[in-house]
Amino acid sequence: MPGSRLKAGGRPFAHIAQYHPELTALRRDLHAHPELGFEERYTSQRVQEALHLCGVDEIHRGMGRTGVVGVIRGRGHSSGSMVGLRADMDALPMTEHNDFAWKSCKPGLMHGCGHDGHTAMLLGAARYLAETRNFDGTAVLVFQPGEEGFAGARAMIDDGLFERFPVQSIFAMHNWPALKPGTVGLNSGPMMAAADRFTVEITGRGGHGAHAYQTVDVVLVAAHIITAAQSIVARNVRPIDSAVVSLCAVQAGDLGAFSVLPGSATLVGTVRTFDPQVQEMVERHLKELCHAIALGFGATASVHYERIYPATINSESEASFAGDVAQSLLGAEHVLRDLEPSMGSEDFSFMLQTKPGAYLRIGQGAGAGGGLHNSRYDFNDDILPLGAALHASLIEQAMPLATP
Repeated sequence: MPGSRLKAGGRPFAHIAQYHPELTALRRDLHAHPELGFEERYTSQRVQEALHLCGVDEIHRGMGRTGVVGVIRGRGHSSGSMVGLRADMDALPMTEHNDFAWKSCKPGLMHGCGHDGHTAMLLGAARYLAETRNFDGTAVLVFQPGEEGFAGARAMIDDGLFERFPVQSIFAMHNWPALKPGTVGLNSGPMMAAADRFTVEITGRGGHGAHAYQTVDVVLVAAHIITAAQSIVARNVRPIDSAVVSLCAVQAGDLGAFSVLPGSATLVGTVRTFDPQVQEMVERHLKELCHAIALGFGATASVHYERIYPATINSESEASFAGDVAQSLLGAEHVLRDLEPSMGSEDFSFMLQTKPGAYLRIGQGAGAGGGLHNSRYDFNDDILPLGAALHASLIEQAMPLATP
């Protein structure tokens, strides 16, 4: 199995590059055995086995249902510091259309977002840190379940993650196809948007399509709501702020009943924001708009609004530190410190609401498989040593050994 073509500075990268073939084999095994959130039994077991082989000091199982936490103590103990690293483990409910040897062996399940690679990178860091222990303090390695819509980070926190492991800061990274391999991107503020879900239930009066005047047409109401919802951002959100309102699903009537006007319709959509005040305003306007439009047509509309994930916002100090660490490995020209935020969401946000920290993007390159959540996506194994070295360097530089 070929080694990585990427190069980086520092002892961690040189050390970890030696076992790049084992990391690649592990990553591909995880890819072949994808599991949904809170069902990561095989993945969790493989993580535990790998941590045991690494020689970590403690392995804690079943946190947040299927989560795993590994603890490694450094050679120094004077600082009393504790720093966390997090990787997500779950896959997606989608069919893989790749044809390589390590493609998913489970129909309808796929590692389409690279969490297999994230897990392998953190295990690579675990092996290096356990072998070298060139730090003063305690490293806490968090292998989290259920990032893809299950709020696994919140489940681990509710299960006492930070009470049992009171880290001073925590870091995570995600592969990013839009960035070239060998680059790292981040910023000192919002990295990912808050994700909200809303459902609009419209009730009218059904009837014959030939006698529409006798009905309250919910399809017409739904059409006006869909169009008017786009005015919320266009006419209420400042241009220098960011927000997205998307109506993503419509259900009304029967496709086989071309002359029947239904009595009810359902709309489902998402709202993405960074600023809590903008989030509040969009929710308020959406509810007011739906009620008013329905009333104008003689219908009723109820809006159920759920806040799924908060915005992922880096702490300024920790983001600056993480950028410095990345720069020490790759050089300033390969670290983007003002990376544009994404309107996607990430449940590492729950951890950053509780602890200072930073979320980084590591360049993966688009490759043949295209972007994330694509049926032909695959993690780029070339970046495994770099990601593992970046994890390990965050620990070593956050908790340096005292100079003799």
